[in-house]
Amino acid sequence: MQRSNIHTLMEVNNKYIRFDWAVKRMLRDKANFAVLEGLITVLTGEAVKIEELLESEGNQESATDKFNRVDIKAKNDKGEIIIVEVQLTRQLHFLRRMLYGVSKAITEHIEVGEMYDQVKKVYSINILYFDLGKGSDYLYHGKTVFTGVHTNDQLEMNTKEAEELRMNVPQDIFPEYYLIRVNEFNSVATTPIEEWLDYLKNNRIKDDTSTPGLKEARQKLLYMTMNDKERRAYDAHMDDIMVQNDVFYTARMEGRAEGRAEGRAEGRAEGRAEGRAEGRAEGIMLTAKNLKAMGFSIVDIIKATGLSEDDIIKL
Repeated sequence: MQRSNIHTLMEVNNKYIRFDWAVKRMLRDKANFAVLEGLITVLTGEAVKIEELLESEGNQESATDKFNRVDIKAKNDKGEIIIVEVQLTRQLHFLRRMLYGVSKAITEHIEVGEMYDQVKKVYSINILYFDLGKGSDYLYHGKTVFTGVHTNDQLEMNTKEAEELRMNVPQDIFPEYYLIRVNEFNSVATTPIEEWLDYLKNNRIKDDTSTPGLKEARQKLLYMTMNDKERRAYDAHMDDIMVQNDVFYTARMEGRAEGRAEGRAEGRAEGRAEGRAEGRAEGIMLTAKNLKAMGFSIVDIIKATGLSEDDIIKL
């Protein structure tokens, strides 16, 4: 066998399944929980054991949902709730949706009439394959801290657990949020979190990795372990993602070009601002038109562009 053929075969044999696909299709199997547990452990710095997967509303299996969020909702051995969302396309109100998802998780898992001590802490892990806001980091962590307005000290609370009074801080109870901005990762993977980002962005896992979750992923998430039907579906999914990315990139470039051209023609600050705004608006409309032509549902186009149903119908 020629050297190039051997190299190609090695690449295929070491090809790993994208995380968004694995979350939706494979990591729901209890035998594969260790992959997800590893990611959560690396993020939180605590060993996590997933006890069970909970009902989650975002796990449709139809072809029209391929760019919807992918949810895993789990409970660890402390009874805490962990939400993992993978988002492939831009959402104008993503932070509000994060808050809604956490609030829904809290209320879904406490029964009417139960004491408030049954409210469980929620970890919201959001893996984003689009640009969200401004910031130079690929990982952001948010939690609730009550700080004295005048004293600058942090509030602590007495709580009763297992017949004992314990001192807790609010962040032990309130939700924690993790935003992983996959596209912003451009580093050499040397730390556990960097190794995870390298996998999330580039589907690469080191042969000698000892990072929690990735050791298991090397065995569980190999492309070659899928059967022919699964492989064809996965390849089609990857093609769809490439087409979608190309559509959004083209729309952005055209919108920016038109905005710059119109701004130059006006020759004034007002003209430039108006040109950029109109260029962005036209870029969004072009994106929606292209997605509609590709057969995407109105619901998916609304999520991707933020346009109204009436605007999309008129296209």
